[in-house]
Amino acid sequence: MKHKVLLTVTSLLSILFMTFHLSEDVVRGIEPGGLKNIIGVIMMVAWLYGATVLAGRRSGYIIMMLGSILGSVVPVAHMIGAGLVGGRIANSSGKLFWVWTLLTLQVTAIFSLILSASGLWSFPWRRSRKSNNM
Repeated sequence: MKHKVLLTVTSLLSILFMTFHLSEDVVRGIEPGGLKNIIGVIMMVAWLYGATVLAGRRSGYIIMMLGSILGSVVPVAHMIGAGLVGGRIANSSGKLFWVWTLLTLQVTAIFSLILSASGLWSFPWRRSRKSNNM
């Protein structure tokens, strides 16, 4: 599988798991279901745009890298303090899906981060300009 296609697929999976996670947080009352979530939605739209429209471009790699960093940090934020199944989530049903989406989000986001960093590293930053005066 081509590097660019694999990066697009893993980014799309990360976005999918991020939407599952945000939805679960709103349903469980961890996040308010108000306009505050628009910021997260806008960030996921930008990540989606980078993964689909800008795939293979320098700007696409940078957007996917930033989205991957964000996606890999979200589970860490939930692990701080009471942990994944502590606090409000401890006595609720559906803990398995909530924890699974967090862990799967982190795995796909870190893999996307590695792929986007690799893509940026191999991208030709300086292109030689041939002079027309020859």
